[in-house]
Amino acid sequence: MTAVLSFLQGIGRVFLAFLATTGRLSLFAISGTSHCFRGPWYFRIIGRQMLEIGYYSLPVVGLTAVFAGMVLALQSYTGFARFSAEGAIANVVVLSITRELGPVLAGLMVAGRIGAAMAAEIGTMRVTEQIDALTTLSTNPIKYLIAPRLIAGVTMMPLLVFIADIIGVFGGYLVAVYKLGFNPSNYLQNTWNFLEASDVISGLVKASVFGFIVTLMGCYHGYHSKGGAQGVGAATTNAVVSASILILCFDYILTEIFFAK
Repeated sequence: MTAVLSFLQGIGRVFLAFLATTGRLSLFAISGTSHCFRGPWYFRIIGRQMLEIGYYSLPVVGLTAVFAGMVLALQSYTGFARFSAEGAIANVVVLSITRELGPVLAGLMVAGRIGAAMAAEIGTMRVTEQIDALTTLSTNPIKYLIAPRLIAGVTMMPLLVFIADIIGVFGGYLVAVYKLGFNPSNYLQNTWNFLEASDVISGLVKASVFGFIVTLMGCYHGYHSKGGAQGVGAATTNAVVSASILILCFDYILTEIFFAK
């Protein structure tokens, strides 16, 4: 009987801790989002974060996208050749890149790069009491630290994903034309004819949501870090892991909303 009660108590503690964390995260997200729509705005910080998220993340996202498109074209050819359906490779590549692989891979790469950096930076400010100093100087830390990063994440991720879509489709084109022997004009024509605006728009909407998730989790875990250098390291790890999991969860939810019949 004691073992059963201890087991139930453990489940209860985990459930209550989950609810408490969810509540804190929700309040933090609401507070940060509300400050995005209320001045004053720190445009210099917003611009710097846009540069960090967009421009400096482009090389890793571009490399990921081009190799994803190349592998996708190669694997599609291997499978479709069994059914003499090689002509559908262009359709599969452009659909997979714009709907799924572009937003998801870009979100995961940015989470590993930007989410970790944000958590480490804000976490260091927390443990060295710089955030408390901002409050002492009558500067709202949410408006100064969190809101610019949320704005930059939501605005720059769609642009980053749009470029990644182009690079990924180009990677598939390279493999299809120069390795598999496809006609270049026919491949491009099939890609253009099959592509629909809803495919691109759904991917860009996903990108905005993923950008919000990445910046939110990086800021949240950094803002609530404690325990010195070890706490900053834990916040960095938690930011990347939680952002990656939420990206995959919301990817399914958004796909269900856009494409479920």
